[in-house]
Amino acid sequence: MPTMSTLPTFDDDLLQRYDRPGPRYTSYPAAPRFHEGFGDRDLREQIARSNENPVPNRLSLYVHVPFCESPCFYCGCNRIITRDHRRGEHYLEVLDLEIERIGPLFDADRETIQLHLGGGTPNFLSPAQIGQLLDSMARHFRYSQSADRDFSIELDPRHVTPDEIGQLAALGFNRASLGVQDFDPLVQEAVNRIQGVEMTLELIEACRDHGMRSVNVDLIYGLPKQTVEGFGRTLDTVLKVRPGRLAIYGYAHLPELFRAQTQLKAEDLPTAATRLSLLRLAIEKLTAAGYEHIGMDHFALPDDELARARRNGSLHRNFMGYTTHADTDLIGLGVSAISRIGDSFSQNPRDLPTWEARLLHEPEALPVWRGMKLDADDQLRADVIGRLMCVGHIDIGDIERDHRIVFADYFADALERLQPLQADGLVDIAPDHIRATPRGNMMLRHLAMCFDAYLHDRAAAMAPARFSKAI
Repeated sequence: MPTMSTLPTFDDDLLQRYDRPGPRYTSYPAAPRFHEGFGDRDLREQIARSNENPVPNRLSLYVHVPFCESPCFYCGCNRIITRDHRRGEHYLEVLDLEIERIGPLFDADRETIQLHLGGGTPNFLSPAQIGQLLDSMARHFRYSQSADRDFSIELDPRHVTPDEIGQLAALGFNRASLGVQDFDPLVQEAVNRIQGVEMTLELIEACRDHGMRSVNVDLIYGLPKQTVEGFGRTLDTVLKVRPGRLAIYGYAHLPELFRAQTQLKAEDLPTAATRLSLLRLAIEKLTAAGYEHIGMDHFALPDDELARARRNGSLHRNFMGYTTHADTDLIGLGVSAISRIGDSFSQNPRDLPTWEARLLHEPEALPVWRGMKLDADDQLRADVIGRLMCVGHIDIGDIERDHRIVFADYFADALERLQPLQADGLVDIAPDHIRATPRGNMMLRHLAMCFDAYLHDRAAAMAPARFSKAI
């Protein structure tokens, strides 16, 4: 399968003109389109249908651990601030009820090839508690013993030790993601996240020493007090230890949605020009250091599994970001977690009391808050958008055969919306393909938006959704 160029090109004027809000396309339709008409019964039906379908037969598990000891003011994640670790113990007790209810609904021969703990701060739980959680899931899900099994965990470097890294590796985790954001002391103070450089680098080395095959580092550009010089030092520091993957996220300032962001002063945020300079610097340094552009804000070394998946066309995108396992149903566990089962999405309640009450006081109930069943149009567009986001390329013949459509007729409106992007050199459109150009690799969300019916055809019937800016 053709894939996009690994080297994105940078055009300040284009980035400024296209810097408008849009979905991140970790799903299509995007999560704001889910509705409360999808419930427990619908999810059970989807699981039953999925069991009857031999593909996909593998499973992915995502567990959301919402607790953090202190607030990072930039954060837009679903999290609960507390230093009371007894809350973690109670959370595991309730989580065990959810696992006991949903696990037996899946056929026993369906193996779990991927597991990810996200948050919040998963290492708010001790390694012993995380081991307890893994044991609970192992009673109802069959862990794959395949060499390509992917068990990963997000870690806050401020609250984990090298010895605990060893304990997590012994539990089976073979990939870790560490939040850094920026090492500049002024930025750290502004966002309320003080984190030492040497401590963080030591943890990256500990992951390697204990046999983890991949380490991801998260950085953010666009934070308050950030400068090109300071962010450059952070990039240089991180690149010295060459993590297998880097995610360079753009900070989304939405204080009306995320209360913690009200602590940030708007005047401390970088200007639009500086923000673009930060992004340019990151791209230049990462590509010069040999990293391949995976898609959007993700980069990986050529020998990383993510880079190999992009090259061979098996890259997939879901609520965990880019992943190497496309042939799985995704089961989300815990407060706010999202599942993709069969032709459906479902999400647990975003607030902890509602999620707990559903499991503690409604025997046998699954804690479904909202979701949706994808119709044929949703599935078609999800396929098209997924190909754009993962490989930057649509083989029109493949789409026509897989979905039994005439592409030019079905997507006449989308092709018209692509014309300005083609004129700007972002996309190559031919009778047999649509392909992002090197200039368009940073604009994949914009290409995908042209095919999004909920932004266009169905917009009149839908309440407006809030999205972050695309750059």
